Amino acid sequence: MRLERGRRASLALTLNFVAFAFALSAVTTSYWCEGTRKVAKPFCTGPPVKVKQWFCIRFNSSNINDSRLVQYIFETGEEKFLLRKFHTGIFFSCEQTADMNGFDCRDFSEIAPEHERGVLWLCIVAETLYLTLLFTGGALMTLEQFPCFSIMNKLKLSAFAALCTALSGLCGMVAHMMFTTIFQLAVAMGPEDWRPKTWDYSWSYILAWGSFGTCMGSAVTALNRYTKTIIEFKFKRRNIEKNLMVKQKLMELDLPEQMWDVYSTADGEALPGLPVNGHKPSTGTAFVVEVDSLQEQGEAYC
Repeated sequence: MRLERGRRASLALTLNFVAFAFALSAVTTSYWCEGTRKVAKPFCTGPPVKVKQWFCIRFNSSNINDSRLVQYIFETGEEKFLLRKFHTGIFFSCEQTADMNGFDCRDFSEIAPEHERGVLWLCIVAETLYLTLLFTGGALMTLEQFPCFSIMNKLKLSAFAALCTALSGLCGMVAHMMFTTIFQLAVAMGPEDWRPKTWDYSWSYILAWGSFGTCMGSAVTALNRYTKTIIEFKFKRRNIEKNLMVKQKLMELDLPEQMWDVYSTADGEALPGLPVNGHKPSTGTAFVVEVDSLQEQGEAYC
């Protein structure tokens, strides 16, 4: 049984660490959502090159300031537009640069609609509480593994760890739902120079919800271990109280100590030659009936 409790404690602690690692990785990255934006190609600058630059538009003549020359371009229709990739997180939104090399990032708070930025700040606060409570629960589970604590202190640590982990899971769920809401609002009502053409959730978003799942698994495991230990203690205490009650009843009847030995060993047979209530039974039947009635009284009392 101790081995089983130790395995449950190790499982809860492992799930907690996995959840914290997933949550930290998700919050510190900007790949919650990613997609593409349709933008017009900028005009090419600099001297002409032999290879065609597909990310910009170049006139037929490099001297664009000469009004005597007819300037024209070869791109038509969709060729005049680019699909730039972007990825967004809780704190930053990054988009490919004009030359398609690297990314330019800006605060996501600048993109969110002005009248909905409070939701974004609540999301950040909830994510902070999520990480803090999750780390606290893991620290308490780690302290519980130390042998210097008594059983009751370990139970208290287990209860507080389960409570902190469960609360962190609720905060994480609220934070993730808030981010989903504020991102969809930004897609619909955000600035024109940011609104995406296509988008989808990315690996950071999956890590965030995976962290929530493992967090709740850790909380349920810790809480189950705590309640199971409490139930075992109550069951043992009830058995001890029942045995003490039956022994007290036997002592009130002025029975010899050998009678209690017979009951405690659960032989179900009376010792021959010992009087019961001043009478000497010929067989063990009367004693067995008496003990059974006392046992029923003890169970009713408990």
